Amino acid sequence: MQRRQKRGAWLAMAALLFVAAAVLMFLGQGDKTETEEPKVEFPRRMRAPERERAERRRTQPTPVAPDAGEQAAVPAKPRDPLLAALPRGPGKTAVVIEANALRHSPIGALLLDCMMRDGGKQLEQFRQKSGVDPLQDLDRLVITDEGMMLSGNFSNARYQELLGDRVSADYGQGARVYEPGESTDTLKDGTTVTRRGGPSIGTWNNQLLVMGRSPDEVKAAIDRVEGRGPDEPPAISENSTYGEMYGVLSVEHIARLLPKEQAALAQRLRDVAQNVELHLDASSDVALVAEIQGANADDVTDLGKSLGAALSLARIKAQAGEDKDLAQLLDFAKVKPDGNSFTLEMAVPLAVIQERLAFCKEERRAAEATAPTEGEAKVGVEQAPAP
Repeated sequence: MQRRQKRGAWLAMAALLFVAAAVLMFLGQGDKTETEEPKVEFPRRMRAPERERAERRRTQPTPVAPDAGEQAAVPAKPRDPLLAALPRGPGKTAVVIEANALRHSPIGALLLDCMMRDGGKQLEQFRQKSGVDPLQDLDRLVITDEGMMLSGNFSNARYQELLGDRVSADYGQGARVYEPGESTDTLKDGTTVTRRGGPSIGTWNNQLLVMGRSPDEVKAAIDRVEGRGPDEPPAISENSTYGEMYGVLSVEHIARLLPKEQAALAQRLRDVAQNVELHLDASSDVALVAEIQGANADDVTDLGKSLGAALSLARIKAQAGEDKDLAQLLDFAKVKPDGNSFTLEMAVPLAVIQERLAFCKEERRAAEATAPTEGEAKVGVEQAPAP
C-alpha cells in the first residue's frame, strides 16, 4: 500500500505537468463557435527573451577531457545541464515543455483552473508530501525515449518520504541514483517470483530529476551532464529552444500516430523523412509548427502533398460526422513545402480555448467557495471523535 502511494505521488506529478503538452487536444466542452482564421505569430526562430533565457541557463562549466592538451587552455562556454543530459544521435525523441513559461501564459492560467477544480486539494497534498511546489519550483519538463527529466529547484524535495523503499547510492560528482525496491509476488501455481517495480530515478545537484526504465539509463543521462557521455551534440541544440514546447520526434513515433487507414502514408513517412522538429507558442493564441526534413527534395515534396491531402480528407470526415472540435482544429492546418523539408502549421485561437475551458474556472470557484477555512479545518480536527 505504501509503495502504491509513493508511486501515485510521482504519477500525480507527471500528470499535473504533462497536461500542458495536451493543450491542442483539450477542447472538451461547449458548442462549436464560428471563428475566423486566426492571425497568429508562428514560432520560427528564437526571440530576444528566449535568447536571454538560454544564456541564463548556461550554469555548468563544460567538462574538459584529460587529453585535451593545449585546447584546455581556452575556456569552454558554459552549457545548460538539461540540454547536456538529453539523448545523443539521430532518430531520438526529446520534447521540452517550458512549464514555468507556460504557467505564466494565458493558456497556463486556463490550465491551472482545470488542475485546481478540486479547490487545490491534490496540489496541496503533493506539496506537503514531496516538499516540491510544481507551480514555483519546476522550470522544465522533458519527455524522451528513455523516460522523463525535470529541471528546477528541488532543494526542499523529501526524497526519503517519496522513495523510501528504493536502494540509493551516490553517483558521479553530484548525483544520487535510486533503484526500485524488490517485491515478491505469488503466482497461481503457488510459486513466487521477485521483481523490481517502478522506474529508476536520479537526482543531480538539486537541479535535475531523471526518471528512466533502468538504473543504467539514468546513469547514462548523468554521465552526459558530467562529460562522460558520447562526443555528439544533444538531440536539441540551444538555438532550437524557442516556444513553450519544442523538440524533436522520431519518425517512427509520428508514423505510429497515424490511423490504420493511413498505413501507406505512415510507411511513406518512414521511408522519406529523417527528422521532425516541432515548436509550440502559447504566449497568446496556440500556434504549432512542425518541420519535416528528408534527404530527397522531390520525395519530401510528394510526402507533403500526401499529408496535405490526408488532412483535407480528415477535415471533411470530421465535418460530416460529430467531431466538431477536430474539424475546427483541422480548419487551421496548413502544409507548406520548402525544398527538402515542409512545415505543418496548426493554430487554435485563445478565445476558442477560453470558451472550451470556461467550465474549469466555474468548478474551481465552486470548490473554493465550499472549502473550509484553515480555522474551520483545525476546529474540525479538534472535535473529531477518537477512533
